[in-house]
Amino acid sequence: MITVNNVTLRFGKRTLFEDVNIKFTPGNCYGLIGANGAGKSTFLKLLSGELDTTHGDILITPGERIAVLKQNHYEFDDKKVLDTVIMGNKKLYDIMMEKEKLYSKTEFSDEDGMRLAELEALFMDLNGWEAESSAGELLNNLGVEVEFHNSLMKDIPNNKKVKVLLAQALFDNPDILLLDEPTNNLDLEATSWLEEFLINFPNTVIVVSHDRHFLNKVCTHIADIDYGKIKLFVGNYDFWYESSELIQKQMRDQNKKKEEKIKELESFIARFSANASKSRQATSRKKMLEKIELDKIVPSSRKYPFIEFKPDKTSGKELLTVKNITKTVDGKKVLNNVSFIVGKNDKIALLGSDIAKTTLFKILVGEIKPDHGSITWGPTIKTSYFPQDNSNYFLKDESIMEWIGSFYDIDDESILRGFLGRMLFSGEEVFKKVSVLSGGEKARCMLSKMQLEKGNFLLLDEPTNHLDLESITSLNNALIKTTNEMIFSSRDHQFVETTANRIIEITPDGIIDRMMSYDEYLENKRLSKN
Repeated sequence: MITVNNVTLRFGKRTLFEDVNIKFTPGNCYGLIGANGAGKSTFLKLLSGELDTTHGDILITPGERIAVLKQNHYEFDDKKVLDTVIMGNKKLYDIMMEKEKLYSKTEFSDEDGMRLAELEALFMDLNGWEAESSAGELLNNLGVEVEFHNSLMKDIPNNKKVKVLLAQALFDNPDILLLDEPTNNLDLEATSWLEEFLINFPNTVIVVSHDRHFLNKVCTHIADIDYGKIKLFVGNYDFWYESSELIQKQMRDQNKKKEEKIKELESFIARFSANASKSRQATSRKKMLEKIELDKIVPSSRKYPFIEFKPDKTSGKELLTVKNITKTVDGKKVLNNVSFIVGKNDKIALLGSDIAKTTLFKILVGEIKPDHGSITWGPTIKTSYFPQDNSNYFLKDESIMEWIGSFYDIDDESILRGFLGRMLFSGEEVFKKVSVLSGGEKARCMLSKMQLEKGNFLLLDEPTNHLDLESITSLNNALIKTTNEMIFSSRDHQFVETTANRIIEITPDGIIDRMMSYDEYLENKRLSKN
């Protein structure tokens, strides 16, 4: 159990948390949510001991082991993959290393023998003989194949490193598990396995995630960070969202009734205060009036960008025809005879490997050419593209205002300011250099560009990767509402389920193309495997 007592954290004059009191108990999974900059990752660092509080205490039940999902993917480059996972239990790993060092000696002293005996007893107590098999099982479940298990971390693909570090955090069932964005860069199978793992995990989990479906699936509680305070809600993310909206509505309704009562009393007092026969009643009403207090409704620090895709013109009957597209990248065929036709009102979710999806997007927008096959756009189509890697768009030393203005013939600063304000770039922020923007800020810039383009066919390659929950929600709602046809990819389950009406999965043998929702597609896949 973790107990947070009157915790305050300040950085200079800025107070991030103040007088926070909360308990995290075993058997529960807590989703830690809050606006960008609210301090979610910082709070995890406080819990893990990586940061010290300015005031207050964080108490952990004696003897309990904390595991943290590491964010530095290069921290263990000189370690073997299996060893990296086992390092999740530092005590066990240290025993293994000391044993190995002693056994490598050519001559044993009596002290060495006694120490080895101690180490072997400790090794047995910690189920050390099962460590490698347990680590291997975790890696297999997360999609890290056996061929990588004895490789050095520096020699495996980056998408595998993420999974190894997750396996490290999960290894040997820690008492307290702290996970910061654990589903980032995980594929569907690994995410589904992690969901089931956490649902059945008997100890304490505290997780930060922008994946609403994931939070709904695994969380028993939501810890909401707002204005330096943390409020605990029982239930998953959807329950928190509805509860917080309901609480705000009830407070507004109560205040409305109180305001009506105040007006009624003020009217009575005004009418009868000069009337001797009514003066006693007027005085009584005045005392009642003084006792009525309006509830202070604190607005949330969360800000939702306004996103709306309105095309200049609607698309015609001919939209897009993809015929027999084949493409090899770095000696590997990633697209194999891909063919499909996009129809009116199609909102297509693209599934498959990252490289296959991104390659197809680049072919569709003309950045690269296929080895074979053809792409035919309809004569009325105007595309608008959100690339997964947008770094080439932000190379110049220019402000956000200059950046967005360079794409369009708009000289009116007030128009640009108004538009950027809707996308949460307000005040002096519009003069911030684009080269220093965060991933989320760059994503909002790209969405701003797309809205001004007014295209009638949207292409979005993992647009949710760097967005916070509020921006994901706004983009999700905009794509549901728009009449534009689109092809998009995203790892956000709820985003895909609520937006797509057609699923295309790229496989080594071609594509699987189904007119159905994402959940229906997943259920059909599950049934076909059984």
